[in-house]
Amino acid sequence: MTKDSSNMTDKQAMGALKKHGSTIIWVIVAVLAGYFGWEYYQKNYAKVDTVAADMYTNIDERNEVIKLAKQNPDLDAAAQESTAKDEAALFADIDKLVAEHPNTAYAWQGLMLKARHQADAGKLTEAVTTLEQAQTLKLDDQGLAAMTDLRLGRVLLDNNEADKALELANKELPSAFEASRQELLGDIHIAKNDTENAKKAYVAAWEALRERQEQRAVLSLKLQSLGVEVTPITPRTPVVAAPVQVSQPESAEATQEGGDEAEAPAQNLETQNTQMGN
Repeated sequence: MTKDSSNMTDKQAMGALKKHGSTIIWVIVAVLAGYFGWEYYQKNYAKVDTVAADMYTNIDERNEVIKLAKQNPDLDAAAQESTAKDEAALFADIDKLVAEHPNTAYAWQGLMLKARHQADAGKLTEAVTTLEQAQTLKLDDQGLAAMTDLRLGRVLLDNNEADKALELANKELPSAFEASRQELLGDIHIAKNDTENAKKAYVAAWEALRERQEQRAVLSLKLQSLGVEVTPITPRTPVVAAPVQVSQPESAEATQEGGDEAEAPAQNLETQNTQMGN
């Protein structure tokens, strides 16, 4: 990394980052949730709470209806009122799930979904309360705890509580989350008008990604906007095994390996992202 000339002043750069950086953490942790949520499920498969699972299925179905309604820009007053009632019922269902089945992955997923709705509606103080509640769940899973902290840090920052966000972002997290933690630190320093420390954090995030051979376009733009020359990261090349010959050739298929500690099989990832409401 070296300094490069830029037409954008530090003040302009910080303004741009403040405007456009508010959603990246939600996207990143949604992907990570696909892996760590599935890992949690696998480790506790024998202890699956089928009642909680059914409750969460109903929550997820209601959430999909609400999401679809909110995507319609032409909702009339009656439809908006109906959607608001549906969302209130959704929150009540989540609260019941958490009360009756605490310390389960389903309760955690429900609280993440609730916080996302609250944050999207600009109810940031309520989202903070919900995420703080998620922190109290006893899941014995460092991955889920880390994702909760990252989301809470982002919402605190969006709620103009940069000092609290900084305190949270300074916590040590599992190495799989180091890039996201450093990027959040950079965003916090931008909010505090601390350009130099923002650069250091963004560079640290980029180097953490380099170790995993993972690219992150938004982070690259953040670095460039601060006048830092970005050395491209060469993505990891997937290793594809040769087809395995079996008794019936049409059944043979190639298997693909690859990904890092924050990735999951596509099917599992898709399922978990749907559950997360993203």
